[in-house]
Amino acid sequence: MGNAIHTPAKDFFTVINERQSTRKYDPNVSISKEELREIIELAGKAPSAWNLQHWHFVIIHGKEAQQRLYPIAYHQQQIVDASAVIAVLGDLEANRNTDAVYDPLVNEGVMATEIKERIAQQIEAAYKNKEYVRDAAFSNASLAAMQLMLAATAKGWATCPIGGFNAEQFKQEFHISDRYIPVMLITIGKSIAPARRTTRLPIEAITTWVER
Repeated sequence: MGNAIHTPAKDFFTVINERQSTRKYDPNVSISKEELREIIELAGKAPSAWNLQHWHFVIIHGKEAQQRLYPIAYHQQQIVDASAVIAVLGDLEANRNTDAVYDPLVNEGVMATEIKERIAQQIEAAYKNKEYVRDAAFSNASLAAMQLMLAATAKGWATCPIGGFNAEQFKQEFHISDRYIPVMLITIGKSIAPARRTTRLPIEAITTWVER
């Protein structure tokens, strides 16, 4: 399979305006692990509650692995034609990241131990609420997913977020721990057809101004 030519990074506003959901990919174009790692690293810079980084990425890279995903995603052709598929998972136990996130700051003298302990208490209190846990997993992982698609667009790749797949079958097939909940799949590759034309609601329909 041919390797895609590296595309220089684009202006941010160009990226925003160019990003569209692409469903038809060139099956002969591959993407390297190195470039996927770069995109994932950029996605991981997304904001998250308490900086707990409530996401995990399963990279399905290679036609054999993508064929395993194909029936789970209801036989959508883009699953096998794309250069890779990235499953974005939400972390239902992101509170377990507390020490890994905050201990380096304490050790460097950037944060006082007392502040870290206060934050840890807030986190543990929040994680007693099961509804919050699930909502946080979805909302924070979705921030990383959007950032992943923008990063891919900036590097010249097309993407498409997919919610249509069997989450339980996905977990079984790819041996996903119950710590994680599948949020979406993202196909990535080189487009061979224009994205489907879409329209956007007028700004008046999606905004409410509160000025007093």
